[in-house]
Amino acid sequence: MVSTIFEQFVAASPVTVMVRAIMERIFSAEKLDALFEESAQKQYTRELLFSSVVGLMSLVVCGIHPSVSAAYKALEKMVGVSRTALYDKLNGLEPGISRALVNYTAQELSPVLAELGGTKAALLPGFEVRIIDGNHLGATEHRLEVLRQNGSGALPGQSLAVLDPDWMLVRDLFPCEDGHAQERSLFTQVLDTVNPGQVWIADRNFCTRLLLFGIHGRGAYFIIREHLNLPWQALEPLKPVGVLSSGVVSEQAVQLTDEQGNILTLRRIVVQLNTPTRHGETEVAILTQLPAPQVDALKVAMLYLERWSVEKMFQVVTDVFHCEIKTLGYPRAALFVFAMAVVSFNSLSTVKAALKSVHGIDKMEAGLSDFYLAEEVQGIFRGMMIALPAPDWQLWARMSVEAFADSLKLWAASVNLKRFASSPRSPKKTVPKRVYDPKHPHVSTARLLEQMKNKCSP
Repeated sequence: MVSTIFEQFVAASPVTVMVRAIMERIFSAEKLDALFEESAQKQYTRELLFSSVVGLMSLVVCGIHPSVSAAYKALEKMVGVSRTALYDKLNGLEPGISRALVNYTAQELSPVLAELGGTKAALLPGFEVRIIDGNHLGATEHRLEVLRQNGSGALPGQSLAVLDPDWMLVRDLFPCEDGHAQERSLFTQVLDTVNPGQVWIADRNFCTRLLLFGIHGRGAYFIIREHLNLPWQALEPLKPVGVLSSGVVSEQAVQLTDEQGNILTLRRIVVQLNTPTRHGETEVAILTQLPAPQVDALKVAMLYLERWSVEKMFQVVTDVFHCEIKTLGYPRAALFVFAMAVVSFNSLSTVKAALKSVHGIDKMEAGLSDFYLAEEVQGIFRGMMIALPAPDWQLWARMSVEAFADSLKLWAASVNLKRFASSPRSPKKTVPKRVYDPKHPHVSTARLLEQMKNKCSP
């Protein structure tokens, strides 16, 4: 039975209620602890449950508590172990556990998203599109003994993330503890997940014969920007095939040969850019083996532009969620925090899908601020958890997918989108060069304002 207090929070902050209900559903203690037992290779459970770590760190990543230490103080009774034991657990979480957590939450949320609907048309009907890109974690503080005498930036790791752009859901994550390792060292793991009929979109760092032949060999397709070091042979000259707003599009057939002598015939699509990129490049070359009659060159070029969806995802987990905690220097702890930020992004995508299903896609696409949504949750969440403790939320974890989606829609209908509208920046103005007079290192702001006022007065 839903209490009066619960209804008051729905009326005051339905977005916060939606986020808390989603967390209750995907952070089932039983499922999370079972996931840990299946995924952990060396680490095992003593007193601190994996589900308790996930629950605590979700509050830190979402900004509800400002630090791990603050969250521990607030939830010490729930955690039930010492602060040292908590950090030891974080520092030992294997990368495979972080990956399994992202996979699990994506699987839990997928049927909810499907029930909600509200997404725009599929990028490429009949195909599962996957966009992959890498992210290096920022340098941490030099708290570890091995770092204290080293002035260089301490890189705790990197990850490859796989985004489903139709649902804006990160479906897989490949964490790597070595911050200096090449992304290519993870390609074998990526290929193990490729399924027939998928279309993989990536930038030129992924343009290797191993990945291209590997994706093709698994019955999937790719749209990958050409790397200058990739050797190919032209089978025909470039021929103009159309024009996009970004430039003229041409196409040619090329041939690629791997080290074993296997041959792959590809379509090479080149866009002559109207405006050079920030790196001064005047053209973009894309390689694909999608069937030409079904997917023409213009469509391939436009699909490649969707690669920026994964860049937007990285921006959200960086700017909206706390994906990098500088005090966590151990690679495994840092990678786990990043995985938790990705899980938070997936939860946010579910909230936005509910809003789209009720308010319409056009209103959402017009400009909804992820920052304002997160800020709302941060301000309300802790007080709500005092008024509505954990047992009051168990209902949302047990109900069917259909009933849960209906609940999200009901709460979404109460959301005032104007409160979360983004505030686009005005065009940047040219900033005049500053003048510094060493004889006058300081100036009076009040005097300068007065001088300007006198100049403007008639």
